[in-house]
Amino acid sequence: MKLFEFVIEILSWLYIPFIIFAVAYLIGSIPTGYLIVKAKTGKDIREIGSGSTGATNVKRVLGTSYFFLVMVLDALKGALPVVLAAIFVSFKAQWGLPPVIAAVAVILGHSKPVYLKFRGGKSVATGVGTILALNWVVGLIVAAVWGVITYTTKYVSVGSIIAVALAPVLMFVFHQPIAYVIYCAIGAAYIIYLHRENIKRLIKGEENKVRK
Repeated sequence: MKLFEFVIEILSWLYIPFIIFAVAYLIGSIPTGYLIVKAKTGKDIREIGSGSTGATNVKRVLGTSYFFLVMVLDALKGALPVVLAAIFVSFKAQWGLPPVIAAVAVILGHSKPVYLKFRGGKSVATGVGTILALNWVVGLIVAAVWGVITYTTKYVSVGSIIAVALAPVLMFVFHQPIAYVIYCAIGAAYIIYLHRENIKRLIKGEENKVRK
């Protein structure tokens, strides 16, 4: 009996994380911006502007209202798998692993969506959605920092980079599980990496402003 229980425990280490990751990745891969632009204009947003499927590029095509719509939908897309994993999966829950596995998968899905040949967005809104789901206070602070920095500098990329870089510090300050802190640190590094071209344009003074 003990041997059987041991085998089941080992198997749970293998298939439960895989299921969480796969489901969250597929949800993250839903290309919100692409679908909305395609439905409204018939255009492929990947062939417009920066080529990103995220809210900032959507704004170039459909305007400010759709910028906020896509941003909210992407944030909800990020939060959903994390919340579901936290509620329904008990696998090593004391370490905060199920929601973190979901969070990693969903931002990968958004940035590298299987439905669009792995050409997606930069995972900022989706990433903030995962942080909100992990800890709503930290998530709200990150979102507020993004809003203030973006409004002040007029650069979405600057707001995004500073906000996500702050996330692991806030998770630590609020005494969240170490898995949350590590996720936010790795997620921030990944999102900043996805902004590498923006950083180059910022240095050259060529980055587009969100408003005049």
